[in-house]
Amino acid sequence: MAATEHARPSRLRAWMLQGLSDMGRAEVPQGPHAQPEPPHKGRRWWRVMCLTGVDYFSTLGYQPGIAALAAGLLSPVATVVLVAVTLAGALPVYRRVAEESPHGEGSIAMLERLLSFWQGKLFVLTLLGFAATDFLITITLSAADASTHLIQNPHLTSALHGHQMLVTLLLIALLGAVFLKGFLEAIGVAVVLVGVYLALNAVVVVVGLWHVLTAEHVVTDWAGALTVQHGNVFVMVGLALIVFPKLALGLSGFETGVAVMPHVQGDPGDTEDRPAGRIRDTKKLLTTAAVIMSVFLITTSFITTLLIPAPEFKPGGPANGRALAYLAHEYLGSGFGSVYDIATIAILWFAGASAMAGLLNLMPRYLPRYGMAPHWARAVRPMVIVFILIAFLVTWIFKANVDAQGGAYATGVLVLISSAAIAVTIATYKARQHRLVVLFTVISAVFLYTTVMNVIERPDGVKIGACFIAGIILVSLMSRLARSFELRVTSVTLDDMAERFVRDIASRRIRFIANEPDNRDFDEYRGKIEQIRNDNDLPLQEDFVFVEVTVGDPSEFESSMAVRGEVMHGRYRVLTLESSSIPNALAALLLHVRESTGCIPHIYFEWTEGNPFANFLRFFLFGQGEVAPVTREVLREAEPNRARRPRVHVG
Repeated sequence: MAATEHARPSRLRAWMLQGLSDMGRAEVPQGPHAQPEPPHKGRRWWRVMCLTGVDYFSTLGYQPGIAALAAGLLSPVATVVLVAVTLAGALPVYRRVAEESPHGEGSIAMLERLLSFWQGKLFVLTLLGFAATDFLITITLSAADASTHLIQNPHLTSALHGHQMLVTLLLIALLGAVFLKGFLEAIGVAVVLVGVYLALNAVVVVVGLWHVLTAEHVVTDWAGALTVQHGNVFVMVGLALIVFPKLALGLSGFETGVAVMPHVQGDPGDTEDRPAGRIRDTKKLLTTAAVIMSVFLITTSFITTLLIPAPEFKPGGPANGRALAYLAHEYLGSGFGSVYDIATIAILWFAGASAMAGLLNLMPRYLPRYGMAPHWARAVRPMVIVFILIAFLVTWIFKANVDAQGGAYATGVLVLISSAAIAVTIATYKARQHRLVVLFTVISAVFLYTTVMNVIERPDGVKIGACFIAGIILVSLMSRLARSFELRVTSVTLDDMAERFVRDIASRRIRFIANEPDNRDFDEYRGKIEQIRNDNDLPLQEDFVFVEVTVGDPSEFESSMAVRGEVMHGRYRVLTLESSSIPNALAALLLHVRESTGCIPHIYFEWTEGNPFANFLRFFLFGQGEVAPVTREVLREAEPNRARRPRVHVG
């Protein structure tokens, strides 16, 4: 009985940590009879477009209602402005992003390449905070709107009335359960959902346009009221530009479109370095999705504004968050309306699945590489639980209200698009494409204006984003601190001269001297040997090899290491190497020498002057500081067996 009780926690732990995430690739099969999954061959671009579409096209479930609530009678004009920005701004930006990051890294990777050191890492963490805002609010907002469609359905209103929060939390929990079980191939499901949903929307649009055109007074009444309320066309366009940031939900889907690039089949001749077919087909994907969405945005905003009375859009109204469903029930009957509700609920819920997959792909792409994630963050299931709990909290804070979450969602979307526009502008400038630089500078200015106006109008979005950013940075720094003493050199390679030095001293006792390269003159090396001999009472015949580490980018966590041997001043043998951290580099070298020679190496240091805490901060931030004790601690963690551990001496 005791053995059984003891086994249960280990089985739970094995289940939780099974299938570590690997940048979006499928889970690794477990067990002696498991067969590796065949290489992913990709899918046709239009099928992958549907995977993007469950996020992008599902916004039709709430976008027309939010637009009508934000712009009123001006909604169709403001939507035309939104479509113009989409086709002339966001689309060209992300077509260029597809060229620059064809493996699904997105605009964040483009900006990461432009910055190094800690400022680059902190900038990426900030963008990850806004990306987390975008994806998590996609989950909570989509679930809230799906529950709205459920509750407002005539057949379910009496049973579910007043239970918006509970229904939303259940939908989010169901989403988490799917990922805990294992998220299988989603593209086939996405094709069916998108096809059915767009077909149903096309029916609603055609019927709505028919009613608008056959009832002529509807158009004239709207045009007259619009003229009385806003004056001439120029005033309308100006007001539409002001209102435009509130409609930014209609711009979602571009970042997801780039993220799914690895699933695009491309051409047989594509290579990883230059997948020309994948890039071409992804551009088709982005363009087709944007054109389809633009047509639906304009037509749906037109019919919902003209056919639905304004009070129905307000919070608590039957068209709030479900304008097209309102028209489906009103003009096509309860049966068709219920079918439309089911399709809308399904695609909204699956949009949450798309967002969750985006989170699980995005975070492991950066945080573990920075050393800023716990070990369990590489496993899918613990991360799913974390994201679902955060989604519960966000739903509770916003009271499962679709309108209340629009600001946070728009902020995440706009920050990512603005950063993409800036990244593309810099890329075209470096490529000396001067005309494109002007174009993308203008586009960047438009999106920056839209982002700033959205933040001013709805500051709750940037507040939520700031919470995610603060949380990610805090957890990341704590994780980096906790993992400071890990051996994080991925590989060690010695050149021929370095190999010869190691073979020479392996015949005796292997003794290294850790030397900070200053002048590198004859007196420096001679004085160092004399000091080490005197401090450690070593005989004159002892042989030494110097080891000198140059710190590269100390913000990098993991890296490979190349060791080069050279003879200084005709007699002093020196191993030179570059790494992000001196103690980790020295520990990795010692362990490599032990494994290659079978001998336990010794390394000699001199104490570093200064405050121990200040020296630790220097090690944490700049890879230097108190090298000797940190090197020993890295070795202690890497090699628990004291008898096999390389020896560290400090004089």
